[in-house]
Amino acid sequence: MTEQLERQLARLGRQLGYLRRRSPFYQRKLGAAGVSGLRVRSLADLGRLPFTTKDELRESQLQAPPLGSHAAVDLRSVVRVHSSTGTTGQPSWVGLTRRDVATWTAVTADGLATEGLTADDVVVHGASLGLFVGGIPFQDAAERIGATFVPIGTGASERAVMALRSLGANALHSTPSYALYLAEYVREKYGIDPRALGVTKVLVGGEPGGGEAATRALIEQSWGARVTEGMGNADMAPVVFAECPARAGMHHTAGDHVLVELVDPDSGARLPWEPGLVGELVYTATDRECCPLLRFRTGDRVEVLGVGCACGRPGPRIRCVGRTDDMLIVLGVNVFPSAIRDVVSSLHPRMTGAMQVVLTRPGPRVEPPLRVVAEYGPDATDLAALRTSVQSLIRARLTVAVEVELVPPDTLPRSEMKSRLVRRLYEGD
Repeated sequence: MTEQLERQLARLGRQLGYLRRRSPFYQRKLGAAGVSGLRVRSLADLGRLPFTTKDELRESQLQAPPLGSHAAVDLRSVVRVHSSTGTTGQPSWVGLTRRDVATWTAVTADGLATEGLTADDVVVHGASLGLFVGGIPFQDAAERIGATFVPIGTGASERAVMALRSLGANALHSTPSYALYLAEYVREKYGIDPRALGVTKVLVGGEPGGGEAATRALIEQSWGARVTEGMGNADMAPVVFAECPARAGMHHTAGDHVLVELVDPDSGARLPWEPGLVGELVYTATDRECCPLLRFRTGDRVEVLGVGCACGRPGPRIRCVGRTDDMLIVLGVNVFPSAIRDVVSSLHPRMTGAMQVVLTRPGPRVEPPLRVVAEYGPDATDLAALRTSVQSLIRARLTVAVEVELVPPDTLPRSEMKSRLVRRLYEGD
């Protein structure tokens, strides 16, 4: 057992005692699982605790508004409230006490510092500053590091460019989608090469993409900058994993505050951190006051790239391959829309990289061929040959049969937040 795991388990023991006293939700949940008095001394003991799901949190807040019966303090002790994005259902509120805010600031700062943000950087923040956990907590963290934080937010690309030009900002923090959107905006609106703006660091997160080879290469090519990726969770913490400048996968950077497991998405069995394995991340808070979580199933599927790193960190290195609720199954083959985007992006500049999977009925099972709409590049000529190339490359890399419809540049919607990679016609999209 590592020293960090020993510290995490010691904290978790205190956290469990706190939940048994303060959280009606976990009192019932632990009782129903027959582990009310369990003392967790190992990962095997941790595996005896029940999972917590997003649906349970939503139901908890519907039954006991506003924060739910899983909250262990009342609203008078809460100094800030954030919210999940609500992409898979009703948004859920996340309350933070003063100590919770301090913890979020510390772990987010550790993540940004791992990605290479320093006190010498001027960072343009191209993400929402509202309820989104990728907003205010990142401001707090950047200021803790000592970086100059420029809170542009979303819907303000012109101001983002102004800040990059007049303030000499050298770093951009955004989703991968917005990093590509802003580069395209700079070319079309100002007629200049984004690389002329002097950005040397692009820190991305909030959606899969930063770890996809072709998507990353396109962002780096567009800005002439180093791309690093961070990943968190609205219910747990803004950053739990972050990538060091070696860019060989994300490290666990939340220290003793978040205990992380890798489990089989179907059976829930714990998986070892072995290179090549793909599983779902499960988070446990070890010292949360307001909205604590035990064995929370994130829905994030990740691949273990390796263990240890040139930077000296000893733990596993991972990349996110997609969300469990985004996964499609075509003749038994699991495929994520983000993986299709990466293949399409690899054909740039013949393709712009913009694409959408079109579904006529609910997934995850889809009858082949999978329908994909993708934009060809401005200088593409032989579209029939290009279409064949796209379909063949997707089939070769992902072993999935697709039918690709090529559309002109700027046909598909662009987003300043997360890219919409799936169009659901059965919902009237």
